[in-house]
Amino acid sequence: MTETSGARRAAARRPVSRIRRVTGPLVELEYTGGIAMYDLVSIGPAGLPGEVVAISGDVVAVQAYEYTGGLAPGQPALPRGHPLSVRLGPELLGGIFDGLLRPLSGAGDWLLPGARRAATEERSWFFSPSVAPGEQVSEGQTLGEIGDAGPVRVKVLVPPGTEGVVEEIAGAGHRTRDMPVAVVGGTEVGVDAMWPVRRPRPVRERVGSHQGLNTGQRVIDLLFPVARGSTVAVPGGFGTGKTMLLQQIAKWCDADVIVYVGCGERGNEMADVITELAEIRDPRTGGRLADRTVTIANTSNMPMMAREASVHTGVTVAEYFRDMGLDVVVIADSTSRWAEALREFASRTGALPAEEGYPAGLASAIAAFYERAAAVTTLGGDRGSVTVIGAVSPPGGDMTEPVTAHTERFVRCLWTLDRDLAYARHYPAVSWAGSFSRDVPVLAEGHRTTGDPAWARRRARVGAALAEADRLADLVELIGIAALPAPERVSVLAGRLVREGVLQQSALSERDAYCAPEKTAALADAVLAVADRCHELVASGIPAATVEEVDFGPLLRAREDAGPHDASGVAARGAAMLASLGEVRR
Repeated sequence: MTETSGARRAAARRPVSRIRRVTGPLVELEYTGGIAMYDLVSIGPAGLPGEVVAISGDVVAVQAYEYTGGLAPGQPALPRGHPLSVRLGPELLGGIFDGLLRPLSGAGDWLLPGARRAATEERSWFFSPSVAPGEQVSEGQTLGEIGDAGPVRVKVLVPPGTEGVVEEIAGAGHRTRDMPVAVVGGTEVGVDAMWPVRRPRPVRERVGSHQGLNTGQRVIDLLFPVARGSTVAVPGGFGTGKTMLLQQIAKWCDADVIVYVGCGERGNEMADVITELAEIRDPRTGGRLADRTVTIANTSNMPMMAREASVHTGVTVAEYFRDMGLDVVVIADSTSRWAEALREFASRTGALPAEEGYPAGLASAIAAFYERAAAVTTLGGDRGSVTVIGAVSPPGGDMTEPVTAHTERFVRCLWTLDRDLAYARHYPAVSWAGSFSRDVPVLAEGHRTTGDPAWARRRARVGAALAEADRLADLVELIGIAALPAPERVSVLAGRLVREGVLQQSALSERDAYCAPEKTAALADAVLAVADRCHELVASGIPAATVEEVDFGPLLRAREDAGPHDASGVAARGAAMLASLGEVRR
């Protein structure tokens, strides 16, 4: 993060503070004036970055974002005079960064405290202006576009709080980050700009969204859909497939930009994510999926407190692209490890602990993160959205622990991963009994107006079939399937067909890793039609055992045999299954 010469001169005039005490990520400084809450501070001879989190009398508490080994009382600390900020620009796409948005590409095996990299300092970008000198512009309006930023159209916008006459505008050509592209109302505008990570970028208004985010995962898109600009929590114990599900969403969802925040994840898992994103062909552009992905890697062996900043950094990056009229998805894996950083720092400061040692402000911190998701009208008048999906890793699978319980209060959708489903090799292991989506009513209206009026009814019927099968499952274990009345035996069969024929989906399948909405609808309709036919056969007097002996394999294999968009192929297999049921006799 570079500073202008004026900023460096201003920093030099600020009083230098001194370290009083160091305990892990907590560094206490002497208060010498010129320091405000949430200011950035350079600590010690190496200039480690830290953020002011409390000022009490003559003591300033700083949250350090690097390893503090070697710091000692009496060493200097220099206030920077501005809050923790990150540089937003076209170089973000396809890049890999740490929790403070510093490039990690080519950083070597070990990240030394205080080290700085400027891999993109000398890169230039091709700028194409869209306004002329003398034009009146307002905040959020497009000044031009970057032509070589990859598959996403990156715009240069008038910064928030700036408006006036375009006094200067650069012609078409390459510009570096140090070269302004325009002067608006006396303010220089560059290819990129700094923005504080804890301050939401302003918008004209928040708006409701009737458009769903298509994830390509049937259990989600059919039963627990999420609207663009909404929020999702994905709680699940160890081994239930959280990371795999989030990787699938990153690969296949129909957002314009993906911001993947690895917050405290294991290094090998983060490496797998980065490798796969680099190898996957983007179905939307034909290029690499990584070219429209921003990866923020803050693994478990990196400084803990950088986790706390990384989720805010990720949302700030997402808001930057949202302001261009794009749909952005932020995936945070996981917010539990982010909360662990809050707990660690609270214990260092001696704050009175709340439940399970978490700070009393945990709920407020979680709410502040998720509330930055929204579908908006930008300052420039475009429509954009930020959808936030956060994984939660409850210790021992305890869904009542504080992070999970508080998160459920603030999110619109909950995709709970079930251990029993995962151990039965049913993936994605999303529990239909323990999950919910509060976006269903608005999305049902959106489907009705876009040509799929049967969506809500289809979803309700699938949910009812699963609920009835679950209700009967305990009876089956107690008295056996043969003791049930014939209609209830068919209900158990219908639940199995829905689970195996619709909800199961292999992330390793070339034909079924992604499922288009039309194929999802065709699979659900085919299975429901077959279940209805089975009920009719039993009602006509055919024994339930005879119906259960029918080979439903062709129907169950339809999800794998048909391509991602092959709704007609699924419908043909459903019709063939109905025809074979028509031949069933007493």
